[in-house]
Amino acid sequence: MRLKIGSDIWVMIMQIEHALLLAAGEGARLMPLTKMWPKCLMPIGSQPLLSHWIEDLLKLNVKNILVNTCHHSDKVEEFLARPSLYGKVSVASEKELLGTAGTIMANSEFFGDGPAMIIHADNWCHCNLMEFCQSHQRRREHGALISMMTFSTQTPKTCGIVELDDTGFVVSMHEKVDNPPGNLANAAVYIVEADVIAWICRNPHLTDFSTEVLPHFMGQIATWHNREYHIDIGSVEMLLLARESAPEKKGVDDAWTQSFYKHEVHDLIKKLEINNGVSKQ
Repeated sequence: MRLKIGSDIWVMIMQIEHALLLAAGEGARLMPLTKMWPKCLMPIGSQPLLSHWIEDLLKLNVKNILVNTCHHSDKVEEFLARPSLYGKVSVASEKELLGTAGTIMANSEFFGDGPAMIIHADNWCHCNLMEFCQSHQRRREHGALISMMTFSTQTPKTCGIVELDDTGFVVSMHEKVDNPPGNLANAAVYIVEADVIAWICRNPHLTDFSTEVLPHFMGQIATWHNREYHIDIGSVEMLLLARESAPEKKGVDDAWTQSFYKHEVHDLIKKLEINNGVSKQ
């Protein structure tokens, strides 16, 4: 991909061809909402969360998008089967959760030979993904096999907190500990090189990307800080916060969307907003 940075100056930008959206989680802390509706389709702004991710990836010109499903998989697959997404997104259905590393392993043939994005799609994120890609392109020259998006969290005990060296590479990680050393958090949005996928496939016992894969590549994980919005939709409080910060923009007006707007999950969320003193939406 070429990007114009001046009247006569063009630079070559690394193209991300493949992206995996991890969207199979149960969302236990979002009960009772997730008893009736999948976490990845919770309404953010006027669209389901997953719609925001897909829209951002398509703007980045990602050619192949894969979404894994498990909890409420029928509802997620109905969303992805809409005509507006035909040929743009594929589905990997899991009868039982494989774990993040297990999903990557099970779908290893999806990933190409170049860098790919791996995204925990249960986060509300607003940032410049092109800048994230540019950062990874620069860091590859300094040995980065993984680029990790980071953000500043107000709840460090609920996140994976990272410590960096002077060059912005990860030197240690603290996964949801009581007294983390700071508030710089792993946003669970990554760009990974093909060597990382290959290593995962050579270690079939792995199940979790954060706790089992990332430690192996310590010293080879560069970071890029998201200074805009990044909220883990892990609790009702965080869901309501994300809805306050999300832009009001309508999605495609089709049969699925009309059904979505009528779903009872909206009424339940509005009751929660009233109880929590939230006036928006």
